[in-house]
Amino acid sequence: MDGAPCDATSVSCATPGKLKTTETARMARNYREETDNIGTWTVPADALYGIQTARALDNFNLSDVHLKDFPEIVVSLAMVKKAAALANAELGAISARASAAIVAACDEIIEGKHHDAFAVDVIQGGAGTSTNMNANEVIANLASLKLGRRLGDHSEIHPNDTVNRSQSTNDVYPTAMRLAVMSKCAALVEALEGVCRSFDLKAREFADIQKVGRTQLQDAVPISLGEEFAAFSDAIQNDIRRLLQISEVLREVNLGGTAVGTGVNAPGGYQELAVARLSEIFGTPLTPHRNLLAASYDQSAFVTYSGILKRVAVKLSKISNDLRLLSSGPLAGIGEIRLPPVQAGSSIMPGKVNPVIPEAVNQVAYEVIGRDVTVTMAAEAGQLQLNAMEPVIFYSILNSTRLLTRAANMLNEKCVAGIEADEARCAELLNKSFAMAASLVPVIGYEKAAFAAKLALKQGISLREAIMREGFLDAAELERHLPAQIGLSGFQPRDRVRS
Repeated sequence: MDGAPCDATSVSCATPGKLKTTETARMARNYREETDNIGTWTVPADALYGIQTARALDNFNLSDVHLKDFPEIVVSLAMVKKAAALANAELGAISARASAAIVAACDEIIEGKHHDAFAVDVIQGGAGTSTNMNANEVIANLASLKLGRRLGDHSEIHPNDTVNRSQSTNDVYPTAMRLAVMSKCAALVEALEGVCRSFDLKAREFADIQKVGRTQLQDAVPISLGEEFAAFSDAIQNDIRRLLQISEVLREVNLGGTAVGTGVNAPGGYQELAVARLSEIFGTPLTPHRNLLAASYDQSAFVTYSGILKRVAVKLSKISNDLRLLSSGPLAGIGEIRLPPVQAGSSIMPGKVNPVIPEAVNQVAYEVIGRDVTVTMAAEAGQLQLNAMEPVIFYSILNSTRLLTRAANMLNEKCVAGIEADEARCAELLNKSFAMAASLVPVIGYEKAAFAAKLALKQGISLREAIMREGFLDAAELERHLPAQIGLSGFQPRDRVRS
């Protein structure tokens, strides 16, 4: 346990029961005592956090995932606190000395230092208050140390009165989470772009390989393998555009709305100034939300963003399913492509190699789809002026983004980039199929083409033989309308210019 309540007679009591004198002395060295409006609690003597974080550590031991496990959360919180300190100093709400110490502390956190002190569980009650107070306490202690004071001494830099000045969890937390989500969106887009580039390269490589196109897992019409791979790329590119569009919506922040969107306890001009400073720190233009009251409880932007993540997951999973089907066999399945062998596939069947990379992508997709349901239900659960379920919304979205980014990179590097075509197998299956029958409909009509296809299937002969046997076309006419090499449908792999 990282902290424990104390009674009035003990110096420190991290364990229940009355402590012996030597134990009391030891505890006094290892712990410090802090007090809030609920009572007194012990905090590890060297901890950068304080009593409210210690209480949260005791209360919310749920996911084994902590703020520090998502560095983007910690950095975004520090950015918001830095912007607030700068704005507060400019407006005279805090001293220049206090602001400078807070800014210095935040800069160290933004650089990646002190993240271990952000220890609360990502899932917590209180609409993110524990997260906000974890940041307030760590920054207050770091700033106090810079001013020559000791840990836990808040006489000059107070977590609430100074670090949290002109703020509330209800505007700090969702603003920081928007920054965190936007910062990770870029990595996801980059990963998806990598998959697209690999599919484009394969589309060019496979442009002249003709094969059977299938609908409902049945032979349909001829296509090229290049067309099939180009379609994979286009499908993902469409989702990239959607991601970039919805990420623009996240630039609207409610910083300055404080508790419920009225700006209570914030000085005049604070909202505009704080958002301007945050834009400079984050490096991306941000805008104040036009209705701060609505912004305090409305999480629909995250519902939409989560929906796009689900869409990406569904697309990657569908493509992974296709890769598994096309590579199935290798001898008793479709076997038109070969996936790179990355590990042995069985502990009992010698030589078996499984499509483990697409399988892993499938499972990531299922996880992301489930988390989208979580985001939807949590966004719906907001009541009146606040949504208390924000922690699980933000955790779900950041986790889904991380999973999809890693899955896309894995799919690209360990699968798509190394796919090979079995051109002979593609030709064999095309020549054995009735996919060419559709090409004859304009010449001999649907009924005759269907009859020839059924006859060929029943008698185990080729479609060409069936057509000539029935006298629908002679050999010369057949070759004119059904050449040995089916023409491509105008497919030209193209360069793409992506955002």
